[in-house]
Amino acid sequence: MNKKKRMEIFQRLRNEDPAPTTELKFASNFELLISVMLSAQATDVSVNKATAKLYKVANSPEAIKNLGVTKLKKYIKTIGLFNTKAANIIKTCTLLIEKHDSQVPRTREDLEALPGVGRKTANVVLNTAFREVAMAVDTHIFRLSNRTGIAPGKNVLEVEKRLLKFVPDEFLLDAHHWLILHGRYVCVARKPRCGACMIEDLCEFKSKSVD
Repeated sequence: MNKKKRMEIFQRLRNEDPAPTTELKFASNFELLISVMLSAQATDVSVNKATAKLYKVANSPEAIKNLGVTKLKKYIKTIGLFNTKAANIIKTCTLLIEKHDSQVPRTREDLEALPGVGRKTANVVLNTAFREVAMAVDTHIFRLSNRTGIAPGKNVLEVEKRLLKFVPDEFLLDAHHWLILHGRYVCVARKPRCGACMIEDLCEFKSKSVD
């Protein structure tokens, strides 16, 4: 795909949604971090339902640490991998208190040093909380990047690097959100809704077949 096509794609996405953001509900950088940790292999809807109750009783590193693993599990038991996530969240809260003055760090190195925080989670926090250019490639963005031809790659890291290279600079800050929302609601996995897609004429997905 050439530069002109990519420019047009992101211009259309921006025109449709000038200020995109995550669908996770949060009121602080800490809440965002915990929600993103919980969202791995889970839907934003399921995370929001759980955190709506959790954050009413505990929305700081100290408060969640004081809950302990057992009580935390009761709030997040509807979310996949809740046992592992609960353990990692308590450990992360402890590190935030001990090493970061209870604040969410704003460097990739410090974020990825937190238990349960990988590259994708760090990218979401850097981009959404601190408004830094970062590209969190999930299954939606990986599929969309390959299917459309925007930034094809064999793995998520390759796609991430190509998106950072090929997405026009003026769109880089919000590209993650546009792509994930388009992949979640339009360019879906099994039957992409090509007829309802605003970039269908620019897309390199020729077969219109089921993946």
